[in-house]
Amino acid sequence: MTSAQRSPEQAREQGRSEYGVALFLGALGVLVVVQALLLPESRISRGPVGPGVVPLVVGGLLVVVAAFLAVDVARGGRGEPEGGEDVELGGGSDWRTIILLAAAFAANALLIESLGWVFSGAILFWGSAFALGSRHYVRDALIAFALSIGSFYLFALGLGTVLPPGVLRGIL
Repeated sequence: MTSAQRSPEQAREQGRSEYGVALFLGALGVLVVVQALLLPESRISRGPVGPGVVPLVVGGLLVVVAAFLAVDVARGGRGEPEGGEDVELGGGSDWRTIILLAAAFAANALLIESLGWVFSGAILFWGSAFALGSRHYVRDALIAFALSIGSFYLFALGLGTVLPPGVLRGIL
């Protein structure tokens, strides 16, 4: 449906949602700036660049982008609807997939301390693959464990951050 075929109600609704995005970006930018200004003075900063510079710049840019977006919407600018041959524009949300993905993330969050990253990460990876339609249960489980063990050691050796070992404490 082109913009010429849109009803006035649809155009007004889209304008309100785009103002909502501009408001969200502006509020997020203000929050980032305020939090950056509240950072305590760092003893390790050398020179004029401290830990608050990057958040100040990012927050300021968010506010600027929000202002430009609001001005563009006020002048009649509208985002183009998504188009493409593989997108069904009239289709609804796949709530089953969304709920399964949310359950995999929730299981990871609830089990990471007790079971450890290797098992909770494997549940997350396997559950995500299942939610997205894969039905190769054994292969997906092997890949999920390989990913979780690999990411455990990547964090430990590459970043110096130890993920919770859980039941595998002393083994990993």
